[in-house]
Amino acid sequence: MKRKRLDRDLWWDFNKVKFPLYYQHRVDIDEFHGLVCLLQLIDGQPFYWDLPIAGRIPVIGKGMTWLQLIPEGKSHVLTVKYLPNDSVSIWYTDIIENIEFDADGVAIFVDKYLDVVFTPQGDVIIDDRDELDEAFQTGKLSRQQYELALKECDLILEEYCTDVAKTEIFCNKILSHINEKIRNGEKEYQEGRNS
Repeated sequence: MKRKRLDRDLWWDFNKVKFPLYYQHRVDIDEFHGLVCLLQLIDGQPFYWDLPIAGRIPVIGKGMTWLQLIPEGKSHVLTVKYLPNDSVSIWYTDIIENIEFDADGVAIFVDKYLDVVFTPQGDVIIDDRDELDEAFQTGKLSRQQYELALKECDLILEEYCTDVAKTEIFCNKILSHINEKIRNGEKEYQEGRNS
């Protein structure tokens, strides 16, 4: 299983995106309890995915914001990719083994292969099931880890994909909360990698 920093420092193809601004904060509000990370993409060319229903949609590029939610007691990272006008382009959900923290305090998730991708237009895609199956068959995952990944996938489909409009409202409330905190300059945000 791969360890992935939520500031995405090693993920960026700098031909596409440059100098992301990163914020990380524990949030406890009525709608959400858990860790929230925010990436503001301040430069870079757009990159698109082609999806069956939504068609060609941007997933990365100048002016986009990625809101990453790690709900307490669950085993996933929900990444909401916002367009510059704050409308949702796509949700990408990584099923994870756990969350850790690097020496500099940046959150890291241990990726458990399986992903759920969905859009406001109605796309719902379970991605990398073949990688999950292969990891189980080769002994990289135990039966329990494998079954928990499938169970988390079902939970994601139930909680987020059955009423996408409700999911968008939920995510927008958290984004609004985070943006207000950032505007107020609250010190509990950890800012990094903006050079």
